[in-house]
Amino acid sequence: MSDPSVPRLAQLRFLEAVQERDLARTRRWIGDEERRLAERRRAHAVRPPEPDWLLEQGLSGRTPPVYVHAGGCWNAGKRSAGISRDEARRALAEGVPACSHCRPDTELRVEG
Repeated sequence: MSDPSVPRLAQLRFLEAVQERDLARTRRWIGDEERRLAERRRAHAVRPPEPDWLLEQGLSGRTPPVYVHAGGCWNAGKRSAGISRDEARRALAEGVPACSHCRPDTELRVEG
């Protein structure tokens, strides 16, 4: 910006144009982030409630279930699905092991 052949006012106008472009881009980024945050809030609001009980399946559809978990157990595997209280009690009674971390058998009062 120190070229003496370009008038100072032209340099300032150029700088202003660059800054306006940068400001417009920053405002787009802010708008994009606000939309992402709103989408996350909406997704969280419509998320179904966490099941009270989980049944963790084996590696294939032919293997028996691995564990019964209380809903929200940090140790429940990705192959876990929500089940009712009665289904959890039945699975425990049929010999599916209770998770040793969340102890659904204690909460359900089922002795294994």
